[in-house]
Amino acid sequence: MTNLPLSAYAFFPSPVPSETLATQARDHVSYGAGNVTLIAEEAGRTVATVTAIPMRQNVRGRVYPMAGIASVSTHPLARRQGHIRALLPRLLGELRDDGHPISALYPFRSSFYQRFGYIGLPKPPTVSFSPADLAPLLRADLPGEIGWEHIRDGFDGYRGFVDHLLSRRHGFGRLPDHHAARLRDKVDRWLVTARVDGELVGALTYRISDHGADLIGDDLLTTGPLGRALLLQFFARHVDQVARVSVTVDPDEAPEQWLTDLTFVSESRVAFPMSAAPMARVLSIEALAGMPVGPGRVTVTVVDDPLIAGEYLLDGASGELGVSRVGATVPGARVPAATLTVPGLSGLVYGVLDPAELALRGLGTVPDDAAGELRGIFPHRRPYLMAQF
Repeated sequence: MTNLPLSAYAFFPSPVPSETLATQARDHVSYGAGNVTLIAEEAGRTVATVTAIPMRQNVRGRVYPMAGIASVSTHPLARRQGHIRALLPRLLGELRDDGHPISALYPFRSSFYQRFGYIGLPKPPTVSFSPADLAPLLRADLPGEIGWEHIRDGFDGYRGFVDHLLSRRHGFGRLPDHHAARLRDKVDRWLVTARVDGELVGALTYRISDHGADLIGDDLLTTGPLGRALLLQFFARHVDQVARVSVTVDPDEAPEQWLTDLTFVSESRVAFPMSAAPMARVLSIEALAGMPVGPGRVTVTVVDDPLIAGEYLLDGASGELGVSRVGATVPGARVPAATLTVPGLSGLVYGVLDPAELALRGLGTVPDDAAGELRGIFPHRRPYLMAQF
């Protein structure tokens, strides 16, 4: 528990009253039992801490164990002394060896974590609009039904729906049960669900700030247009109660296509340290073998990383990623070759960077022939992490 005062100082208003710290300690036992935490000590005093949350994430259609990094904090008198630079690679190595081939986090500053191999992912936008603009949906006869309850009562069904989306959506992350239970126990959210023929097709947790104020939604989760339309119809019924509705949406959503004459603001604000876009990295290339990919064959030399530096042959001819370590030469016909940093490799795997961008950002050297192969293996995708941690 010696890490808790540092995390409280780093991420909460301070000084923290002793009773608040006691509550945080109880929460740590309840919601953090499965986490992995490392600390650095000097003269018996904890001076730095890093934590990993064992999660799961979909990358290109396959779900992997993922290490979600959180609570990275250092004593104010011990900062800029290299403690996190020592702790974080060790923690990532332990998680990799425990079967977590990928990792994600929300940075206090992206440039700091890029040095540890992370690359930025899209930040899901928040869309806000007046429920009055949804009036046409009140006249629409949509197949399906809406359910409404407290998140405490609908939590298990909501978690099942999150699992369903995890299997379908690239980049989607799922918190472990012990961590996600906080949403159920905080009792500050409603849950609205949309079903068609008994099957969940949409869900949203939300709260209402005040009468005549805002309906503030979390992530608008749907399997397609019908689920989204049913949830929007539900919002329309709040026209005489709230002035605005705001929801976080999948980065692939196009709200201008939701409804004719819908006036909205779509905003994705990135600022440090409080409103950062997520980042992710690869911890093991070999463990990604079998990932659904496109055609291509290329050797990549990964540099400047203690976890995965080396030379690899990547082959997507079968439709699944083949990975093998190679020496100075690759047998058979000449294979295009590229040199990549881990952020560059991770940007390709997650689909957020084109090979042509890597040299421009100092993330690799990719000749044209290798770029074509890498583009074939890792076509552009927009990941949607969703999970907050």
